[in-house]
Amino acid sequence: MPKDSNLLSTIPVGQLGIIALQSCTALGERVNAYLYRWRTARSIVEKTNIAFQGYEMDSYLVKSACPRFGSGEAKGELLESVRGKDLYILVDVTNYSIEYSLYGRKCPMSPDDHYADLKRIIAACGGKARKITVIMPFLYESRQHKRSKRESLDCALCLQELVSLGVDNIITFDAHDPRVQNAIPLSGFENIRPTYQFLKALLRFTPDLELDKQHLMVISPDEGAMNRAIYFANILGVDVGMFYKRRDYSTIVNGRNPIVAHEFLGDSVEGKDVIIIDDMIASGESMIDVAKQLKSRNARRVFCVSTFGLFTSGLDVFDKAREQGIIEKVITTNLTYQTPELLSRDWYISADMSKYIALLIDHLNHDASISGILDPTDRIQDRIQEYRAKHTIRENY
Repeated sequence: MPKDSNLLSTIPVGQLGIIALQSCTALGERVNAYLYRWRTARSIVEKTNIAFQGYEMDSYLVKSACPRFGSGEAKGELLESVRGKDLYILVDVTNYSIEYSLYGRKCPMSPDDHYADLKRIIAACGGKARKITVIMPFLYESRQHKRSKRESLDCALCLQELVSLGVDNIITFDAHDPRVQNAIPLSGFENIRPTYQFLKALLRFTPDLELDKQHLMVISPDEGAMNRAIYFANILGVDVGMFYKRRDYSTIVNGRNPIVAHEFLGDSVEGKDVIIIDDMIASGESMIDVAKQLKSRNARRVFCVSTFGLFTSGLDVFDKAREQGIIEKVITTNLTYQTPELLSRDWYISADMSKYIALLIDHLNHDASISGILDPTDRIQDRIQEYRAKHTIRENY
């Protein structure tokens, strides 16, 4: 059970309800299990008080559905009442494993389809919920966050549309550019980085890491990932390096300018373990290319760490890289869909985020401050000290 002495100083905003859309069913069930366990164990809460009505329940999941017609059109349905509830809606817009029938053909759901279903469920609430928080780990259209020519600003439009539909807060993880929140300056927007969960996964499965400047280094694969690399390096007390991408701006391949070369800036990586950290692994080509560059500079082991493991080009490129000794491990979170094939790979480690999301929901439902859990620095330092003493860490909050 997490440390929550400050949590109980306020009463819940409303009866807790979690709507896990079909794209987020597994994550929603894990979050629900943590909340049930914690709230059942709290003996000091006056659960008979009317303000705590429905505080302890067998399940906080609210049943919903988005049935589709043969033409591909759909509607959102709530299968139970949400009146007066403090609702948390979970959606994974990258989950391509779900299919629907379109004129007799099976079509995988795209991010657009998932986002449309989210809006349908919000509309089905009909303004009856007391508060609505959308938890969208991979922010919809987050890579289309700025305008460089005559083009749409899809992410900003998404945020403004959600607010217009009555959403009070939006929680996302490792947004491609967190400045997109400027599109909704008067509404709640939390951009969370899973640094603590990365470190837990890395330390639990790698008992022989040396956490010092002589043996470890953190690498940013490009300029955009530099801030998260600097933070990760600072909490570990090691040096940081950076690659920058040289692109061919005269050519466009699959909607982007191809990378000509990766140029390195930083100290020598010879004989060191290196951690490449980024917000997402899409095809994986860029991450593998950086790993090859590091191995050519005589790096010892390469660990790839990323919030979102999309693997849009499949797993073969990582299988090959592991066989060739280019990479040691790949760590991503369970915030996006993970295939059974991915989970079976010996080079893959999943960083579970369900407990952290449950903690956020628990605090927000009590209208308690979350600043303490958004800053994991103290917890990280405790784990580092534990690891240095035992070369392992225990699994807890």
